Amino acid sequence: MNLSLLSRYAFFAACVLFTLFSLPFLGHAEWLWPVTLTTFALSLLGVFDLLQAPHAVRRNYPILGNIRYLVEGIRPEIRQYLLEGDNEALPFSRAQRGLVYARAKQETADKPFGTLIDVYESGFEFIAHSIRPAPLADPSSFRVNVGGPDCKLPYSISVFNISAMSFGALSANAIRALNKGARMGNFIHDTGEGSISPYHREYGGDLTWELGSGYFGCRTEDGRFDPARFAAQAKSPQVKMIEIKLSQGAKPGHGGILPKHKVTAEIASTRGVPMGQDCISPACHSEFSTPKELLDFIVRLRELSGGKPVGFKLCIGHPWEFMGIAKAMHETGILPDFIVVDGKEGGTGAAPVEFVDHMGLPMREGLLFVHNTLVGLNLRERIRIGASGKVVSAFDIASVLAMGADWANSARGFMFAIGCIQSQSCHTNKCPTGVATQDPLRQRALVVPDKAERVYNFHRNTLKALAEMLAAAGLEHPEQLQAKHLVRRVSSSEIRLFSHLHYFLKPGELLSGNIEGEFYERMWRMARSDSFEANGA
Repeated sequence: MNLSLLSRYAFFAACVLFTLFSLPFLGHAEWLWPVTLTTFALSLLGVFDLLQAPHAVRRNYPILGNIRYLVEGIRPEIRQYLLEGDNEALPFSRAQRGLVYARAKQETADKPFGTLIDVYESGFEFIAHSIRPAPLADPSSFRVNVGGPDCKLPYSISVFNISAMSFGALSANAIRALNKGARMGNFIHDTGEGSISPYHREYGGDLTWELGSGYFGCRTEDGRFDPARFAAQAKSPQVKMIEIKLSQGAKPGHGGILPKHKVTAEIASTRGVPMGQDCISPACHSEFSTPKELLDFIVRLRELSGGKPVGFKLCIGHPWEFMGIAKAMHETGILPDFIVVDGKEGGTGAAPVEFVDHMGLPMREGLLFVHNTLVGLNLRERIRIGASGKVVSAFDIASVLAMGADWANSARGFMFAIGCIQSQSCHTNKCPTGVATQDPLRQRALVVPDKAERVYNFHRNTLKALAEMLAAAGLEHPEQLQAKHLVRRVSSSEIRLFSHLHYFLKPGELLSGNIEGEFYERMWRMARSDSFEANGA
């Protein structure tokens, strides 16, 4: 007999033979019963493996071939708990997650015996400290006023807030915990594009209502924008700002989908969509198709909301498209109250691999581009900028503020605070911690009062750490952070200030006709205020 054939089927054959030969002896030895039942079950599995078609490994290696699929199924857990290094970011490192957990649980986050980071490796970043540290500031004062001259109800926003995550993507208990924590800490909770659910309203925390291309919560039966329904919700005192979502970091230009198995009656009612089918967010908006039409829509929403701050969120793609919006601002005088820059490193319940890996601009490059464009048009002081993308620590916040942001948003950081363990099963409805599931039994594991306290602690302790970093750098408020305060190692023998590493436009430079940066000059020339198409090349 072929030895290869014998080795492949040996274990299956042994199970079958043991089962057959043990049958006559079952009445004489009690210990045989469990063993025989086990080998009988394995024999049935082996027969099934031989007859099934999809898996060639199981046909060639009955019973034993299943080990391969078992190990593959738990590979993420094995890697995360046994093999992953503390600083391997996949997508968040154990060190990053541990920091959030510690601050959320009120445990010490101090590190003994020195850093584990190689400070001589290219890419290492730090904030330079001052010989004359500043007095420690009160973190509760780290706020920024949002609202331009056309805004009747400006809002004072914390420099650290909960980024967009919808009810539907997250469970009811997760939304409750996040909103209650935001209420306790006096910071804002972005609804995500899934509209305002009863769970957002339960504890009364401040809300940014995100309006996506599906117009959930204010849509007609055919999916168009319904101004009357929008006005009814937007005028709620709990809604502080309105955010038009043009694109999100993890899947820019793709639209969104909530699988039908996660669309419950509550979600359908909240969003205004039918049950029994996938809930689709179109890739683009139906209410506008040009930069000027977008600005007109902003004016319309501001009026319908009673004068609340209205802005938009996007992940930068074609640079001339954002420049087209900026050119339309300059020509019409219509300004958003704020812009949130999302980065491609942002997360989502699920997205195509190619989009996650290869679409969209990283947050820092997008942030710098938006900041520079507004500076070049003398508009930066009139428009606030938020930034979102893998922000979990005080240094993360400081780094985006130094690059031009006024505040930072975090989604997955606050997910960790309420118990997320990065199992990466958000799209399966089988989240093990009850954060990203609509299964009532699974989300029951998330105890709202406990997790709300952790949300509050994480926010408070992170801002406390930010205050300590600022004081060490000789600063008293986050608004004083500039690119000159951040440093990056560019080689084993050279470090450079961010102010020398990146190109920064001068105030009014885009208007002067004397644009020194070739890239900005070319993009400005290509941008059109009447279309998202480009002028030439």
